[in-house]
Amino acid sequence: MTPIIVAERLTKSYGPRIAVDSVSLEVETGEVMGLLGPNGSGKTTILRILTGYLRASSGTARIAGLDIARDALAVKQRVGYVPENAPLYDGMRVREFLAFMARIKGLAGPAVPPAVEAACARLALEPVVDRQVGTLSKGFRQRVAIAQALLGSPAVLILDEPGNGLDPKQIIEMRGLIRSLAGSLTILVTSHILAEMERMADRVAILLQGRLLAVRVLRSAGAAVRLRLRVRGDEALVRACLGRVPGVHAVALAAPAHSGVAAYRVEVDGPSVAEPIAVRLVQGGFGLLSLDEDPVDLEALFLELTGGAAAAPSPEMA
Repeated sequence: MTPIIVAERLTKSYGPRIAVDSVSLEVETGEVMGLLGPNGSGKTTILRILTGYLRASSGTARIAGLDIARDALAVKQRVGYVPENAPLYDGMRVREFLAFMARIKGLAGPAVPPAVEAACARLALEPVVDRQVGTLSKGFRQRVAIAQALLGSPAVLILDEPGNGLDPKQIIEMRGLIRSLAGSLTILVTSHILAEMERMADRVAILLQGRLLAVRVLRSAGAAVRLRLRVRGDEALVRACLGRVPGVHAVALAAPAHSGVAAYRVEVDGPSVAEPIAVRLVQGGFGLLSLDEDPVDLEALFLELTGGAAAAPSPEMA
C-alpha cells in the first residue's frame, strides 16, 4: 500500500535552535498515526509544516502524492486541520458557522446544507446546531472544530492535542470519535499523554527534542500481538496446551503461580487467536480467569529509548 503522507528529512530551525531535526515518516492510508512526545518535542511544528502554515528549512513532504510546497493549495483541499485550541466564531450559531466554513472550502448553493447536516450527524452535533458556538462546552467546541475540518471530504485529518482541556468523560468520547473516523480517513494526531495514545493510535512515532526516536505498532489487523492470561492449573500442562493452539508463537510466564493461578504472556498471530486459546484451555479442564490483549507499554518504551532522560519543559515551538 502506498503511504498517503511521506515526510523525508524534514527540518525546521529558528536561528541556532532546531525545532524539527531531519524527521522522516510515512503514514499509511486509513490508519491513526500518533505523534507522541513532551512539550517542545516538535509535534506541532511538524503538523504546521504538513498543513502549509510553516515552511520547512529543509526536507520534503508529500500528501496524496502532492508536494506540500509546490502543490500547497491542492494539499490543503485534501487535508482537514484542527489546531490546538482551534479558533471558532463564538457569535455564530453552529449551523451558521459550519455553512460559512463550507462556502470557504468551495462548496456552493445546494451543496452546502447536506454537507453541513452530514458533518453534524457524524459528530453528533444535532442537539446544539442552533446554539451559539460561544455557549458550548469544551467537548462540543472540539466537535464543531472537527466537523468544520471534515467539510469538503478531506482524505487526511490532522488533530493537534484534541484532548487538551477536556474532562475525563469528554476525553473518552473524543477517543471513541477518533477511532470511529479511522479507516474512512487517515488521521495524524498529537498528544503528550501516553495512556491516551495507547488507546487511540494504530502506530505511534516517538519524538524528543525535535528528533524521531522510533515508530512502533500499537494495533494492526493481522499483526502479531501479545495476550496476557491468568490460568489455574499446572504450569507445564498449561504451557503444553497453549503451545498446541494454531497461531501461538511463544508462551512466557508473566507472574508465578499464587493459589494455583499463574499469569502468562502469549505471542500470537493476531487478536482472533484469543477465542481458540480460550476454547482449548476450557476443554483441557483449566481455569481461565482472564484473557486480555497486552498492549505496548509506551512509558517503558519511551524511557528505554531516551535512557530515562527527562522531557524538556519548554513549550511547543511554533
